[in-house]
Amino acid sequence: MSDTRPPLPPFTFETATLKARKAEDAWNTHDPEKVSLAYTEDSTWRNRSEFFTGRPAIVAFLTRKWAKELDYRLIKELWAFHDNRIAVRFQYEWHDAAGDWFRSYGNEQWEFDERGLMRRREASINDVVIRESERKFLWPKGPRPDDFPGLTELGL
Repeated sequence: MSDTRPPLPPFTFETATLKARKAEDAWNTHDPEKVSLAYTEDSTWRNRSEFFTGRPAIVAFLTRKWAKELDYRLIKELWAFHDNRIAVRFQYEWHDAAGDWFRSYGNEQWEFDERGLMRRREASINDVVIRESERKFLWPKGPRPDDFPGLTELGL
């Protein structure tokens, strides 16, 4: 695996948008090991009320997450960017083992090193119960198809 993860900072609108989409695509694979490679070895995270550091902790976190959040589908949208920082808003849908569906709403702030690896991630997330009939993220498992609308286009 390469030591760099393009696009690299400083970001433009186009490269920040691409970086957000690449992150979305990776998370939609549900592969903790693959996803962890986009972060520095000592990346620091805040996810909801959890705080941790390093790739092994990221892998452990994502493994737990996707064991609980079944049929997970995520959309990220660029909110803002500056130099080596990007802010995104995101939503994802999932169900628990009991079959109850949720839409999770969140914001993330990302900071990257010069190699394009994320060294800091802070995420604030809220979950809302939805009926299965209210789902909007209806594509096959894996990355969102290029022609599937984003959050703004879906009116979210």
